[in-house]
Amino acid sequence: MLRQPLLMLSRSRHVQELVSTMPVSSGIVHSYVPGETTDAAVTASEELVAGGMWVTLDFLGEDTLDVEQAEATVAAYVELLGELAHRGLARRAEVSVKLSAVGQALPDSVAGGGHKIALENARTICRAARNAGTTVTLDMEDHTTTDSTLAILRELRKDFPETGAVLQAALHRTEADCRALAHEGSRVRLCKGAYLEPEEVAFQDRIDVDRSYVRCLKVLLAGQGYPMIATHDPRMIEIAGSLASRYGRERGTYEFQMLYGIRPLEQQRLAESGETMRVYLPYGTEWYGYLMRRLAERPANLSFFVKSLVSKK
Repeated sequence: MLRQPLLMLSRSRHVQELVSTMPVSSGIVHSYVPGETTDAAVTASEELVAGGMWVTLDFLGEDTLDVEQAEATVAAYVELLGELAHRGLARRAEVSVKLSAVGQALPDSVAGGGHKIALENARTICRAARNAGTTVTLDMEDHTTTDSTLAILRELRKDFPETGAVLQAALHRTEADCRALAHEGSRVRLCKGAYLEPEEVAFQDRIDVDRSYVRCLKVLLAGQGYPMIATHDPRMIEIAGSLASRYGRERGTYEFQMLYGIRPLEQQRLAESGETMRVYLPYGTEWYGYLMRRLAERPANLSFFVKSLVSKK
């Protein structure tokens, strides 16, 4: 019932201005998006790293339908990576890239087409990341982009084998994708998936998504790659720890990931226990759309965000 209203609000400049100027709302924004500039993002990263965390940074924006905007996103990542290297953060901070933000959604009528443009732009970011001494992970979006994203991943890994992938347990296909990617040298972030997908391609019940997540975890932890366990679910964190022990995984051969601002005390607990704990840190001027779309994709997230503001646990 809330999905369409939230999507409509995500496009409203008037509502954005109202929300961003209200004291409480401004606090909510800052809780989940530390700033709009490269400096704000890198400063937040420094604080997290000083607290024992690892970081992956996302320059906000997606579904780009303008070549110049895609190029501006690439430039923002190159600037970010240069600053991470300059401040000595590249060893513990990488970047996450949505391919639709760098041209994947461009129509075939544009020279080269969206797939090729996204590949070349992602290649530029990967090259900048390697020069900085860090890595790139390709974010996964809705199911219509999965094949294209995995195809671009395969191409990038020919020259940049350290490039990471993201898979969503909500999709029926993901267990098979995990098997294909659970090889030596492969980095795979496993998340449940926030997109509201049709039943033809995705599990609809929460319990089915959870079961799929556990099956996928088993594949990745039993494989030769580097699993990145992205979840805020206490049960999944406990299960992941048990599975890591079952498969003889030493700490440092996998990691946990959580969003900036979500369960920071649990993030701290994991880091202090010796686990690698990476924080997904979004930044940029597109913060409003980011927050609203996350709620629209799964309106149940609304209560989760509100609870996290109260508990911060």
